[in-house]
Amino acid sequence: MLHYKKARLKWESYWFKTLGRWQSCPLTCPVDRPHHRHVFWSWFGSFVAISVTSYLAVKTNSPLLMAPFGATSVLIFGVPDSPLAQPRNVIGGNLLAAIISLIILHVFGTSPVAMGMAVSTAIGIMQMTGTVHPPSGAVALVVMMTKPDWQFLLTPALEGSLILVLCAVVFNNLAEERTYPKHWF
Repeated sequence: MLHYKKARLKWESYWFKTLGRWQSCPLTCPVDRPHHRHVFWSWFGSFVAISVTSYLAVKTNSPLLMAPFGATSVLIFGVPDSPLAQPRNVIGGNLLAAIISLIILHVFGTSPVAMGMAVSTAIGIMQMTGTVHPPSGAVALVVMMTKPDWQFLLTPALEGSLILVLCAVVFNNLAEERTYPKHWF
């Protein structure tokens, strides 16, 4: 009987945790809305960064853009103070995810299990190296879904990441109240 009560309490605790803060404050917004100046700099910086990267991709006939860079822009321009938005995380996370997923692609192919292995291994390696960058999980999937060659490490993973980080450094520091990066390494 005691075992049953413990199991029931664990199960109830689990479901209670899934509710998050909804129970205590259903009408409040969990994320503070930023000041309009912050929104402007986020918009302007991401506009310029993606436009510059796109322009350079066309001019050099090189694939410098990939979908995860949209999410990277959200972090480096929308929440530039976040540890997940720092250059080490952007560049390191994207490179590690690309390397790991390319290895898994070449060894295991593109089965559903290989796709799961690529994303989960990228997450684990990023955690162990202190380079967690959420869009890098999408980089791993891009590799698995598009089956690129090893050139993907240079273009777009490294070069595209560098362009976005450089744009973030320039534009985030134009605003008086913003400083980017908080740290490089």
